[in-house]
This record gives sequence, structure tokens and C-alpha cells, in this order.
Amino acid sequence: MNESKINKLDEFIESFINYLLVECGLSKNTILGYSHDLQIFTTFLLSKNIADFDGVRPDTITSFIISEKKRGLSINSITRCIVAIRMLYKFFLSEGRLQMNPFTVIDSPKLWKRLPEVIPVHKIDDLLSVPDTKTKLGMRNKAILELMYATGARVSEVVAIQMDWINLEYSYVKCRGKGSKERIVPLGTKAIEAIQTYVKISRPKIKNSQESTHLFLSKTGKPLRRENVWVIVKNCALKAGIHGHISPHKLRHSFATHLLENGADLRSVQEMLGHVNVSTTQIYTHVSKHHLKAIHRQYHPRS
Repeated sequence: MNESKINKLDEFIESFINYLLVECGLSKNTILGYSHDLQIFTTFLLSKNIADFDGVRPDTITSFIISEKKRGLSINSITRCIVAIRMLYKFFLSEGRLQMNPFTVIDSPKLWKRLPEVIPVHKIDDLLSVPDTKTKLGMRNKAILELMYATGARVSEVVAIQMDWINLEYSYVKCRGKGSKERIVPLGTKAIEAIQTYVKISRPKIKNSQESTHLFLSKTGKPLRRENVWVIVKNCALKAGIHGHISPHKLRHSFATHLLENGADLRSVQEMLGHVNVSTTQIYTHVSKHHLKAIHRQYHPRS
């Protein structure tokens, strides 16, 4: 396999990645994932002496899926690869740079839908009461936890919040989600109180806080990173007696599920979570149905 043929595959991938970056506005992490998946696919093609995307046939895609299964990849990972490859073909076919579409008779592997794990309401109360609000970092941690549970914001959104994105008078915060899409999410009274205490009392005492526009800072005055928030959530959860896999995203799951269990409509929850499609939000209705079944079993005389 000569180098010029290898370069031709790489050139197509680079052009496609530039399209995703410039025109689609996808996040850096999503683009890195697609790039990695396409490199895996090109390595497979080269192992089969295929040096042109037009040389790919449906049985090539099938062989690739079988090969990745044998390598031990999960269905989710293989599906993500197939999505990336399918998008590449869709783009270059529309551009007229490819003639053959191997996906005309290929379906993506079916994803197993895992229900998101949630924290029970009484355990949420325990979690939110853990931070020591007599210390400046305890006030900060309390504000972080209250904000995450009040808004369902992703951890990447929380660490990105600027001071002027919070409006305590009108009870809302601006979140910048995937693809830099912005949304306004309401804040509850508990979250407002915690953030207000942090901003007025704790944050000014943090070193170099006046030089930063970020809401949440480390003890040295630098913006918090996602890993920092993960550690805060994990440590507070352990102190609250919450065991198992703990992550900031579980607070997001809990936010959505508790809203639906208490009568919120799906579209409102979708908007607050920043989901583009309501189908993404619908997974939480399954969790809510489990809750309803549990209530039925507990209270119905003939359950």
C-alpha cells in the first residue's frame, strides 16, 4: 500500500472533520470522537487493501462490524463508529466527491437503552446538606450542588458559567451547552440562597477572585475544572452515605426524573436539559413509569 493512497483516505477525513468543525458547530469532544472512529475504520480498510472510500461495499461494513465485535468493542462504541462513517458518506455524496453509498442496505447495530440511575429525593437532601457552609469552600461546594440539582446542568456547563450569566433577582442562569447552544434555566429558592451566600461571602475571600469572570473558582482563584467538580460530588456523596457509581451526571438524571415524577411535562424538561430532540428526554419517562409501578404495588389492594 503506497503512501499516496493512505494520504487520500486521511485527506477525506481531514476535510470531513473541518466540515463538522466549521459548519456543524459540534463540540471538540464529539469531533475528537468522530476522528478517532474514522481512523479505526481507515486502518481496517487498509488491512483489506482498500485505499478509497468509493471502494467500500455493504459487505465491507458488515466485516468491519464483525471485526470490531471480535476486538471486544461494545455495541455502543460500534454504533458510534457506524454513525461517523455514515455521516462521512452522506457529506461526500452530497458534494459529489463519492459515488457509492455502502449504507443503502446496512442498518446500524441496535443500541441497548440503559435506564439512567437516579438518587432518591431523601438522599438528595442528605447530599445537599453535607458541605460545611461555615467555610468558604464549603459555601462554594453547597452552591455547586444546589445549582446542579436545580438546573440539571452538565458539569461542563457548570464550570463554564460566568458571573454575568447568573441573575438572582429574576431567578435564572444561562447555560452554554453542546455546540455552544445557550438556554435559560430557572433557579429555585434553595439554589438562589446558596449561590447568593457564596457570591457575597465566600467568593470575595478566594485568592485573585476579582480577576476572574468565572462563577466557580478553586482555592487559588482559577476556574474549576470538570474533574474538580467530580471530586466534590463524589466526596459529598460518600459522606451522605450514597454508594455505587457517583458522578455529576447522576444529579442531572435525578433532576429530570424528579421533575417528571412530580408532574412536569416532557417538553419543559427537554428545554431545561438542552436536548435537541425530545426522544433523548423520553428515556426519563421510563424511569418515571418504574416509580408509578412501585407506587401501584405499594398502595393498590390487589397489586
